[in-house]
Amino acid sequence: MVQFEYVWGLPEADVLEKIRPLHQQIFENADEFFKKMKERNHLLTIIALENNRVVGYKVGYALSDKAYYSWYGAVDEACRGRGIAAKLMDIQHDLVKEAGYRTIQTNTRNMWRAMLILNIKKGFDVKETFVDDEGIHRIILHKQLKS
Repeated sequence: MVQFEYVWGLPEADVLEKIRPLHQQIFENADEFFKKMKERNHLLTIIALENNRVVGYKVGYALSDKAYYSWYGAVDEACRGRGIAAKLMDIQHDLVKEAGYRTIQTNTRNMWRAMLILNIKKGFDVKETFVDDEGIHRIILHKQLKS
């Protein structure tokens, strides 16, 4: 059974080390990610645990006093299709709404179609698209958090 936990602020080192293998497997920049986490305002980390192993996580931070950014998230490939990403997203949206944020934004890429589809199913609208400095097409999504 999957359990969900969250922490506002920078997680303890043992939690970060539990996230590291999954983040590294998908994004390949764990050291840089953990360094940047320390610089973010009103950081929120949510983890999905199964048998004391992180099988998913979602991290975000404040863009302003009313806008939040859903930054990184991942679910272990062996655990996909079980609703873990949707539950992580629901928890994040509920917590940031309770904290007073009115909107949430995220970016994704065409290559992560399942995440793009989930974002749209969960009420995000495509705000704009652009090609970054590395030539990667990015999609910016935005959602109003209902009060």
